[in-house]
Amino acid sequence: MSRIVIAGCGFVGLATARIFHAAGWSVLGLTHSQQSADALKGEPFPVTLCDISNADVIRALSTQFESALDAVIHCASSGRGGADSYRSVYLEGARNLLDALAPKRFLFTSSTSVYTQIDGGWVTEESPADPTRETGRILRATEELVQSRGGIVARLAGIYGPGRSVLLQKFFTGEAVIEDGGSRFVNQVHRDDIASALHVLITRGTSGICNVCDDAPTPQREIYEWLASRYDKPVPPFGPIEPNRKRGWTSKRVSNAKLRTLGWTPGFPSFFDAVERDPQLEARARLA
Repeated sequence: MSRIVIAGCGFVGLATARIFHAAGWSVLGLTHSQQSADALKGEPFPVTLCDISNADVIRALSTQFESALDAVIHCASSGRGGADSYRSVYLEGARNLLDALAPKRFLFTSSTSVYTQIDGGWVTEESPADPTRETGRILRATEELVQSRGGIVARLAGIYGPGRSVLLQKFFTGEAVIEDGGSRFVNQVHRDDIASALHVLITRGTSGICNVCDDAPTPQREIYEWLASRYDKPVPPFGPIEPNRKRGWTSKRVSNAKLRTLGWTPGFPSFFDAVERDPQLEARARLA
């Protein structure tokens, strides 16, 4: 039986762990809090408390494996922290997992925010990725570490999914603002499509960088106008660019062509499809 460790058994990691378990893999999930570990006791695979930023803890974890793991996926979250949190969870976490567990395949979930293009053009895995913010530079340093060890980097677009959509939530609460005329392209991907993509990337034995996003990068104004029409609500007001956006202000269309060549297809090709077909999106957004 193939064995995999999911480091970060949260919103994305749990869905991914369930896919691997259903496919017959032996799964071990890691989570940073005891509360999360306790909440996942009902899963058909073990989930244990583990601080991946602590090298000693990961070395101790490695002793329970008699041979090399088939795969490790690092999809832990920084908990919305700043540069110190990014460095600890992403860079040091990746190094600790690679050094101590030495899996046959290693995958790190990064972000399409490392592409800083603002011209609205298409970007691929070959496009420049030169973030100016420290958090972005730490992501890039982690990517380079993983690639140097023959691993996979999955650059995820904006994540939404069952019960979670910041964009939809802001629309319903009245906090949404159409920035700078609304021409900025928004790149998103449904949580379930991320999980299926990570399964494809591991099982196909690929390496290098791969974008994970849906088929339809969409201008912000178009999204909000569609929502306003669907729910018979006013179009959000126009406003200036938000200068304090955590990962910077960009406008680009992220291509998923490489991932598609591996046989992956999104269950939700666009955000519009998900709003129409995933009832939890609207229900939870309205409760916010």
